[in-house]
Amino acid sequence: MSDNTAGRFFAYLNWLLNPFHGLETTEVYDLIGTTSLTEHRLYLNLGYWRDVDTIDDASEALALLVAKRGGMAAGDIVLDCGYGFGDQDILWARTMKPEKIIGLNITRSQVERARMNVADAGVGRSIDLREGSATKMPIANESIDLVVSLESAFHYRSREDFFKEAYRVLRPGGRLVTADIVPTENSDNLFRRMEQWISWRLVAGKFNIPQENYYLIPSYTSKLMSTGFVAIDIKSIRDDVYQPLHEYLSRDQKFVRKLPPVAMILAKSALHRSAESVYAGLDYILSYAEKPEKSG
Repeated sequence: MSDNTAGRFFAYLNWLLNPFHGLETTEVYDLIGTTSLTEHRLYLNLGYWRDVDTIDDASEALALLVAKRGGMAAGDIVLDCGYGFGDQDILWARTMKPEKIIGLNITRSQVERARMNVADAGVGRSIDLREGSATKMPIANESIDLVVSLESAFHYRSREDFFKEAYRVLRPGGRLVTADIVPTENSDNLFRRMEQWISWRLVAGKFNIPQENYYLIPSYTSKLMSTGFVAIDIKSIRDDVYQPLHEYLSRDQKFVRKLPPVAMILAKSALHRSAESVYAGLDYILSYAEKPEKSG
């Protein structure tokens, strides 16, 4: 084992096993690298499982659900915040055919690989993937028709700053759509509430979800409203995400076998528990909001 490989392995081990060891978002995704749930693409989302039964199809279904909820269409200038390896942008360019997709991502290793993927797919003319922050967007005022954030807004420090930046760059009448993870409402049952707390803390600690993003759907709505958004619609889709994903991974462990030995052991242990225990503290939402049209 080379020094670089050994260093990466022990960093991964420390991240997994040390409850006091957190990482910055870029460090998390540098460590994960291209270890994707999917088999044929590099999607990093958990998938939308209502009418599908493989992780590749579920990941595409979630990307399409977000695009359709935002009304993505020909002529749109789309801003994709946290685009991972660019698979969703390639899918949207081919199926929804917006005029332009601009991407922002702070993890350089993902930016480099995503640009290669876009070039290989032959859609570089309609996709412009940049290294940049969703909370300090290098984007002109009122220049975007649709802002999307697919399973990444929980990372932003803070999500409210992202809302403000999205509002700034959207044209009047522009739309904001997020597929996002928030905590579940506390149960009245003490044991269940403890399960919720442990579930949230594990995910928040390992995936760098800042404390300021710990709030429920009503507060999510309020923060969008206070930013200036209207026509807000937020729905929980957790029943079409966590349970079917857990069932899929339990019966088809190709992804688990990709993991380093210790991670594999931990994953198998989690899969022997019920989905309602593993994901007890996690809600999953699809959120839509609009910037008002200018009056007069």
